[in-house]
Amino acid sequence: MTNQKPTHETALAFHALHIPGRPLVLPNAWDTASARLVEEAGAAAVATTSAGLAWDLGTADGDRLDRDRALGALARVAAAVRVPVSADIESGYAKDAAGVGDTIRAVLAAGAVGVNIEDALYEGEGDDGEGVGDGDGGRGPLRPVAEQAERIAAARAAADAAGVPLFINARIDTVLRGAGGVEETLERAAAFLAAGADGIFVPGAVDPGTVKSLVAGVEGPLNVLVGPGAPSVAELAALGVARISTGSSIAQAAHAVVRRAARELLSAGTYDSLTGGLDYAELNTLLGGAR
Repeated sequence: MTNQKPTHETALAFHALHIPGRPLVLPNAWDTASARLVEEAGAAAVATTSAGLAWDLGTADGDRLDRDRALGALARVAAAVRVPVSADIESGYAKDAAGVGDTIRAVLAAGAVGVNIEDALYEGEGDDGEGVGDGDGGRGPLRPVAEQAERIAAARAAADAAGVPLFINARIDTVLRGAGGVEETLERAAAFLAAGADGIFVPGAVDPGTVKSLVAGVEGPLNVLVGPGAPSVAELAALGVARISTGSSIAQAAHAVVRRAARELLSAGTYDSLTGGLDYAELNTLLGGAR
């Protein structure tokens, strides 16, 4: 176990990995095994995927996972690797800004030096912080800018009070949810950076023209989400992107192997889907050793 309580130096080192044109590349993990495999592959940091983590804990993604279970899983991931860890904490696992501050204190205690905080709203959110739905009082798919800025400011204040320069990555779902284009995204980005965010994450933005406009307009490191069909890391780096994430894509691919192998075994009675699996002894050594 290594990442116990995050240090000022570790957090600064994580900040320094966000370089426009030489991006931090994050194959997102969801449990200790995937985190160690990502680290072993050479990743400079490990970032969790909220969807993959929620699925691993038997919960749907979208602000349905409670804070304690999410942060318990985060602590296990952070303890499993030597590199800095960033946590996808959805919208903060809290109903209000004060609750987001509480979540940040728990994130730091779990060993992370970065967080993603999103501005999306979900159906069925309730008093335990699992949201205010899209249809609640006519509210749209995203939190109002001022409300989200207040939540980011609370996260910044909590981290600063703890003496850790936590990297706050403000996720903006304008493109992903069809709630706005470049102009609306840049307006939100400016407000969130002013509130204390360090970087901006715009999932759904992979068109080179859109990415180029966002890089030019965001006064901070830009993070994009990639998967099949997206431009390559080299192409995105050339556009000035500073951080590249896979989100839940690797977890989805891993779970596809499970379903494909199970269906083949139960229907055809064959095992071809298992070809290419990692060596047992290699995995046992990598995942069974102390860190």
